[in-house]
Amino acid sequence: MVFISLLTGLLMLVIFRLTSNQKGIKKVKDKIKAHLLELRLFKDSLNISLKAQGQILRHNLRYVGYSLKPMLVMMIPLILILVQMNVWFGYKPLRPGESTILKVKLEKSARPMELDASIEAPAGVVVATPPLRLEEEREIDWRIQAVSKGVHELIVKIGGQNVVKSVAVGLEPLARISPLKVKRGFFDEIFNPGEKPLSSPALVKSIEVMYPPNRMNILGLRLHWLIAYFVLSILIGFALKKPFQVEI
Repeated sequence: MVFISLLTGLLMLVIFRLTSNQKGIKKVKDKIKAHLLELRLFKDSLNISLKAQGQILRHNLRYVGYSLKPMLVMMIPLILILVQMNVWFGYKPLRPGESTILKVKLEKSARPMELDASIEAPAGVVVATPPLRLEEEREIDWRIQAVSKGVHELIVKIGGQNVVKSVAVGLEPLARISPLKVKRGFFDEIFNPGEKPLSSPALVKSIEVMYPPNRMNILGLRLHWLIAYFVLSILIGFALKKPFQVEI
């Protein structure tokens, strides 16, 4: 996490420096500092204080304007980084003996109550319940139970079509886990990169294994990985802005 945050901080600094008006940002920050000093020196003068506050607000708006372009540019690589990190840090693998739900979402044209539905499971996973069919949600659910460590492949049979979904059991703490397998599509594949997409055409829209969320232990606090990542990236970015001569 620290290594990825370091690379992210460096990347953000480079993007900010190349896409922002560095001279304009420095000039605006100097003016804000000057008006803040003016507030302290002339705090007994209401007229001067009000004018200084108005100037601070105006320059702050200009600063936001200077920062808007680099922030928009940074969003694209940042989203791609977050998507990949979620596969590694977002979920915990099932423990042997632990149960969870496998959800199969169907296309709008499908009728869950009319389709044959079953799961062919390997020795490492047990299908604990018959299928639960939810007509309005176009969904079929099973409860599955982990038995042994490994990455096991379930074959889900829906209406004569077979689709495969992996289930991770008892892996190392830092393991690539894919909770959701989706149908082929540009944005769906970008935001769910853990497994190869479902082939088209198919009755199945997506298959999801409900893994428990992961929490990072930082100084005794159980934090979501996203919080730890952003805090580390921001701290590293501000720590390195002077060596890299970047005005933020």
